Amino acid sequence: MAEYEPRGITVRDVSPAAFIDAYAAHLKNSDKFELPKWCDIVKTGVAKELAPNDPDWYYVRAASIARKIYLKPGCGIGQLRKMYGKARRRGARTNTSTDGAAGVIRHILQQLEEIKVLEPRRDGESKGRGSTMTRVGQQDLDRIAGQVAKGDA
Repeated sequence: MAEYEPRGITVRDVSPAAFIDAYAAHLKNSDKFELPKWCDIVKTGVAKELAPNDPDWYYVRAASIARKIYLKPGCGIGQLRKMYGKARRRGARTNTSTDGAAGVIRHILQQLEEIKVLEPRRDGESKGRGSTMTRVGQQDLDRIAGQVAKGDA
């Protein structure tokens, strides 16, 4: 007999790494989400020297962005750039923080909007612009989080 779960499992209830891996696999298997041509040569920030080694890094970044917007609605490109930035090594001078690549983040947000996971935030809801989860996107992420919690994914 199945155990009774008093409430649904959400993205907050599962570990971030497990959820991001499962959602990245879901995006990879989806035929709606496709890789751009420049994916294998682009850097993910100014402070980086090379492109990522993982061939599926784009799906992992998209899953991570979707999770961050789920947890913090209204998050825009500027905030996401800060989240994906890192310390820039400048030799003998002190390190400074740099932002992540805006083009990569912008392209991922556009693709997530095309598959109806995100929607642009309407004016009047808060200061600035950003993205929020759609109802379908939230159900999709919660379903995958439930699969991760059960151990199916």
